[in-house]
Amino acid sequence: MTESDTTKSQTLAAFLGLRGLIVDGTLAPGARVSEPLIVERFGVSRTPARAALAQLAEEGLLAKREKSGYEVKSYTEKDVFQAIEIRGILEGMAARLAADRDVPAATLQKMDSVVLELDDVVGRLTTDSEQTEYVHLNNEFHRLLLDASDSEMLAMSLDRIKALPFGSPNAFVESLTLNHGAVKKVLIMAQEQHRAIVECIRAGNATRAERLAHEHSFCAARYLQLLRAKDEPIPWIAEKAKRASRK
Repeated sequence: MTESDTTKSQTLAAFLGLRGLIVDGTLAPGARVSEPLIVERFGVSRTPARAALAQLAEEGLLAKREKSGYEVKSYTEKDVFQAIEIRGILEGMAARLAADRDVPAATLQKMDSVVLELDDVVGRLTTDSEQTEYVHLNNEFHRLLLDASDSEMLAMSLDRIKALPFGSPNAFVESLTLNHGAVKKVLIMAQEQHRAIVECIRAGNATRAERLAHEHSFCAARYLQLLRAKDEPIPWIAEKAKRASRK
C-alpha cells in the first residue's frame, strides 16, 4: 500500500469513526473535537485527522471554533423540520422526474419487490431484527426512487441533506419501537404512500407522484414528534436549543 493509500484509508477510518460518535450521541452538541483527540482515539496520523475534521465540517456535523479546532454542531428542532421538508421537496422532484420519463421496467420491478417485502415486514414487526430489516428496505426504496429520476444533480443535493444525522428517511425510525400503536399507524401510512408513488410513476402521473413523495417525508416529522412525546433526549439537538424551540 502506498503512502497515499494509507492516508486515504486512515482518513476514512477517522471520518466514519468520528461520525459514528456524533450520530449516536456519544459526542454531544457543543463537544470540542481536536486533531489530537482523533489521533489518539483512532490511531491515525495528523494529516488524516485534519482531513476527516474538514470533511465532517463540510457535511455540517462540525463547526469551526473561533480560536482553533472544531466542535459538534448544535441544531434546533426547527433545523430538523426544515431538513425534512427540504428532503421531501427533493424526493418529490425525484418522483416527478421519474414519472415524466420512461423508467426501465427492471427498476419498477425492483420497486414493486421492495414494496412487497416491506408489506411483509410491517405486518410482523415485533423484533429488533425485523426493525433492522425495515430500515434496510426503506433505504432501498428511497435509493430506487432516486435511481428512477436519473438525475445526478438531484442525487448530489439529496446526499448533502442525508449526510446530516437527521436527514435520512430512517433518521428517527431506529430510535422508536416500531410495533407501538402510534408508530405502527405512521408506518402503515408510509407503506401506502410507497405503493402509491410507484403506481403514479408507472402511470406517468407526475403531479400526483411529486405530491405523494413530498407528503411522504412528513412521516419523519411525525416520528420526531413521537420521540418528543417520550421526553427523551435527541442526540443531535442541543438541550438548550430544544427547550428554546418549544417556547
